[in-house]
Amino acid sequence: MSESKTEANHGEFFQFLMVGGFSAGVNFVSRIGFSELVSYRSAIVLAYLVGMVTAFLLSKHYVFEKSGRHFKDELRDFTIVNIFAVIQVWLISVGLAEYFFPYIAFNFYPEEVAHLIGLGIPVISSYFGHKYFSFRKI
Repeated sequence: MSESKTEANHGEFFQFLMVGGFSAGVNFVSRIGFSELVSYRSAIVLAYLVGMVTAFLLSKHYVFEKSGRHFKDELRDFTIVNIFAVIQVWLISVGLAEYFFPYIAFNFYPEEVAHLIGLGIPVISSYFGHKYFSFRKI
């Protein structure tokens, strides 16, 4: 891989991390709000949807080059990649908050800590999924 191509990929990944970090923040804050209305388990999924829409719009505009594909196709593929990611986030977040943290007597904002850890898990797989599937060029 050429030097400039490598630098471009690093820049793209950094932009993905920035957009993903912002979207994760939107997800995290909205989960706290949703937790006032629904269970923790449901709030994770609802908040993920809010974060996913944020991530899609920002990724499409700021991270990945134009693919030449229709908006609906990109959104469908983005959603497919995120179905795998939300499963990871949900399993880690619920597993930590409801099973592991009580087992080790960890009680410092267990739902928040578990959710933050869960949000960080799918970063790498999501990047490659979106780069080579959601926003792939035609």
